[in-house]
Amino acid sequence: MSTVVPIELAEQTEIRAYADFVTGAPAPVWEALGIGSLRVGTALALAIREDPSRFFNKAGGFGADGPITEDVVAQVCEFYREQGVPQGAFMVAPPLLPQDWGSIAAKRNLTEGGRLAKLGCEVDALVGSAGGIAALDPDLRVGPVERHHALEWATVMMNTFGFTAPFMIEMAAACVGRPNWRQYAVWEGERIIAIGSIFVNGDCADMFGGATLPRGRGRGAQSALLAARARAAQDAGCRWLVAETGAEAPGEHNTSLHNMLRAGFQPLYERVTWLWRA
Repeated sequence: MSTVVPIELAEQTEIRAYADFVTGAPAPVWEALGIGSLRVGTALALAIREDPSRFFNKAGGFGADGPITEDVVAQVCEFYREQGVPQGAFMVAPPLLPQDWGSIAAKRNLTEGGRLAKLGCEVDALVGSAGGIAALDPDLRVGPVERHHALEWATVMMNTFGFTAPFMIEMAAACVGRPNWRQYAVWEGERIIAIGSIFVNGDCADMFGGATLPRGRGRGAQSALLAARARAAQDAGCRWLVAETGAEAPGEHNTSLHNMLRAGFQPLYERVTWLWRA
């Protein structure tokens, strides 16, 4: 049976997590990275001019206040242009694409990029299935992250994902301890080897930024983090959890995807990333 997570809520929760993660950075980090943001109705757009990865140049949350129009798309494209970034992404769930999306995309020179798998589940169901999650290596322990661990936690996260531009670690560290966030880590001795977060958006929480250093892989770290974060979402009063990871093409294997499916997440849909380029 499919998990029914409201599509608009799932998309809003994801982009709000990214927006809070990026725009909650201290003012000096904002300035150094060239962070910009834009709200158009329920949609949010982000840009980080000095991040060569372009990963955080994204817009989402479309469709909750009505069909996506060419004017909304044009405003986001102009925002990317004004921010001076070479590329920006549009994240739109397939059921929320307007019938004339093809013509809108063609007019604004948007092209198809990668595909993401959107996953969801009832929080209580995921917590209830936690007993089936692979046991954590006995040499490791999992627990919440406090402010004094913020820099180490952020270093593991950003370096693992390859976000190595100056000030990116400081941006990530700033989210630790903020009201809507819960951060967790797996320690080997005194060193963090794996991390993960949830962002709480009312009834829905987003699984955000799970990452494991090479020496921690295959030892149950991410499964333990999934279970810890599910309990945190339950404690926060959330009904649903959502997550995003790369969709598998034929012949590919995404370990993150299979970890989440094994834990109890269910596929909701695959979403094309539409790319704007300067």
